[in-house]
Amino acid sequence: MRIALGTIPFGTTVDEATSFAILDRFVESGGKIIDTANNYPFWLEGATGDESETTIGRWLASRGNRDQVVISTKCGARPTVPGDRTLASAEGLSAKAIRSAAEGSLRRLGVDHIDVYWAHLDDRSVPLEETVATLDELVLAGWVKEVGASNHATWRLERARSLAAARGCTPYTHVQLRYSYLRPRPGVRLPGDGHVHATEETLDYVRSEENLTLWAYTALLKGAYAGRPLPEHYDHPGTAKRLAVLDEVARELGATRNQVVLAWLRAQDIIPVVGVSSVDQLEELLVEVELEPELLDRLNAPA
Repeated sequence: MRIALGTIPFGTTVDEATSFAILDRFVESGGKIIDTANNYPFWLEGATGDESETTIGRWLASRGNRDQVVISTKCGARPTVPGDRTLASAEGLSAKAIRSAAEGSLRRLGVDHIDVYWAHLDDRSVPLEETVATLDELVLAGWVKEVGASNHATWRLERARSLAAARGCTPYTHVQLRYSYLRPRPGVRLPGDGHVHATEETLDYVRSEENLTLWAYTALLKGAYAGRPLPEHYDHPGTAKRLAVLDEVARELGATRNQVVLAWLRAQDIIPVVGVSSVDQLEELLVEVELEPELLDRLNAPA
């Protein structure tokens, strides 16, 4: 199953028992990739950012199934000032910050390695050489298997990969960005501190590289395909056109909008990161539909 389970609310707005039930059902159905971060969800009053990783760690310990899952977590965006609900004091991507963050994630998760470790936000105050070299050290030490860049501009991703190649370091082989079937207005400022949307340039770059995978977060627009109001930055004529085609395809397949959007992403070899707050919500997303080339062409046609 080529989706990643997003776990931002686990241990806070989704209690531990429900979190465990969701994780159990996800793995039982063939899911493997569990995506978290060392700061989820620091922005909630009373939260520290430990909650998601800690909940996953307790689940792993209770189930004894570490080898059955792929653990994806991130560093660089955890506030260093207690109680800060912004990214103003984010830890960043210096060598010291990365090593400390990795130690914390390994401890909270209760694991001896992280399968995919992400630079959560770009940190332009630190030389890329330092970040790339430090992530490579974690790989050589066995703490990390693969590394990725989340919320980075395409040129920064390319520069980091070129540096890694020139120095014989582990390159970024994953990139995680905001992306979905509907497109925001060009140039609009997205909600959510640090969010970076995939562009046509990003997609072209990923397609041209043999060892680079795109992961799409906010893939289902926080319930907008299922009836919640669309964010205002999707309010433009192109949205109506794409929704009309999406509904046509969904009706023909006997599927939901969400299922078609996930199929559309997977057809492009993109890994959707999907978040749910109940097992019932997860059940819908576990139903995989296949898109024939003709349906893909129709979905891709509207501007």
